[in-house]
Amino acid sequence: MTCFRNAIESKQFLITAEVAPPKGGNPAHMVEMARGLKNRVHAVNITDGSRAVLRMSSLAASAILLQQGIEPICQMACRDRNRIGLQADLMGAHGLGIRTILALTGDPVKAGDHPGAKSVFDMESVRLLRLIHNLNRGIDFNDKPLTDGKTDLFPGAAVDPQSKSWSGLQRRFEKKIEAGAQFFQSQLISDFDRLDKFVTQIASAYNKPILAGIFLIKSAKNAHFLNKKVPGVQISQEIIDRLDRASDPLREGMAIAAEQVRLARDLCHGVHMMAIRSEHLIPEILDMADVEPIES
Repeated sequence: MTCFRNAIESKQFLITAEVAPPKGGNPAHMVEMARGLKNRVHAVNITDGSRAVLRMSSLAASAILLQQGIEPICQMACRDRNRIGLQADLMGAHGLGIRTILALTGDPVKAGDHPGAKSVFDMESVRLLRLIHNLNRGIDFNDKPLTDGKTDLFPGAAVDPQSKSWSGLQRRFEKKIEAGAQFFQSQLISDFDRLDKFVTQIASAYNKPILAGIFLIKSAKNAHFLNKKVPGVQISQEIIDRLDRASDPLREGMAIAAEQVRLARDLCHGVHMMAIRSEHLIPEILDMADVEPIES
């Protein structure tokens, strides 16, 4: 059993963090960032073309981390693969020893650095979760047997508790539960009252862990960018003012993130830490939040 799955089984406070694969063939920086998270997180998420920006394959990057003794959560998006490619990569993940998959629909290509690329979207996240469930049962998309053995993959999904449509949020969440999602990582959380309402009124009935997305906001300018560019995010004016007044906005952002980790600890099952290009600061943020290192 993986460290992450074992932590779920033993009801630990779950900690994951996001690391981007390299843009190029050299994974050294990615490995260095991930190594710095050892004994601080249960697993490291490897993004799959996040924001439709070109990066190394999440499958290959996850395999590299596994070779380094770092447990990956391999994100897998439907934007760039059809059902044949998705099944091939999922079987490949199992064969490489990667066990935890985050099933995603994927960001639209127009948001990224290759806006002229053709999207696939043969499936979306709910159907991808069902596909993983079938592979774990030993059958493919066409209900044909996997003649060389079934997979043993642990699937999770994304959730956005700040979705404008409450009924849509509940319906989508329940569909992902029915399709086999075993854990959920949220988008960036800025409204913790909304997170509390989601956990209490929707998620609590299903006993699946919810990890709140905690984002290191580095400056008031960064906060304005997130409000403008990231759907569903609304950083409060209070936080923007704190960052604007601070003599050291980065340190203030770290303090805010630590406060949010403490809030999440009282509301849900864990946190998913996001500190783009500053992953080395995550252990210090966890220290500031009084989160103990993970015993190996």
